[in-house]
Amino acid sequence: MLELKNLEAGYDFLQVLWGVSLQVERGEFVALVGPNGAGKSTTLRSISGLLKPKGGEILFNGQEIGKLPTHIISRMGISYVSEDLNLFTDMSVRENLILGAYAVKDKETQLQTLDYIFELFPRLAERHNQLAGTMSGGERKMLAIARGMMSKPQLMLVDEPSLGLQPNLVYDVFTALLKLRQQGVTILLVEQNVNTTLEITDRAYILEQGRIVMEGPSREVKENDHVRNAYLGI
Repeated sequence: MLELKNLEAGYDFLQVLWGVSLQVERGEFVALVGPNGAGKSTTLRSISGLLKPKGGEILFNGQEIGKLPTHIISRMGISYVSEDLNLFTDMSVRENLILGAYAVKDKETQLQTLDYIFELFPRLAERHNQLAGTMSGGERKMLAIARGMMSKPQLMLVDEPSLGLQPNLVYDVFTALLKLRQQGVTILLVEQNVNTTLEITDRAYILEQGRIVMEGPSREVKENDHVRNAYLGI
């Protein structure tokens, strides 16, 4: 579904990514992990169109998308849940979700998707009239993920969903991602909680200093000596 070929990207004169190549197959749950500043978020921003690549290719379902504007990429079926969440805090849960389906013109389809989201995330259904800004950190992360689902994407890019959360809320967020995985949603996850991430994902890429240094099935990556020493404290 997604393939990066020798992606080069950065900000002005600062190059962050150096020849990054990876792929995500349809239905896979793939992790991109690495230290702070490695270029993980830059990779997701490049895929979503928020950052234009300096070189290489980004292919989605075989089509080059690296030069397309963000709104076109979104309508092609890619949803990006940033670590900033970008929720409308003075609007209700339901209103935030409906805005996530802005590209879906058929109102009946919007409502059907909303019902599906509320079945998937009962807590959001219970709080559909609550203002997003009054929710807990974990609930807001869940709302951001759910809003990303409202456009019925083929691929979800999820950036640091557990950042700053208490352990019990981290559990809720990862449970929500697993629910999406079970529904057949393809996910590329950037996450610093390496231990849990390598437990729940299918495959993983390790990104260090803007380069992919390792890849493979997540369970095998977790047993690698470098990963155990550098990321798991073993």
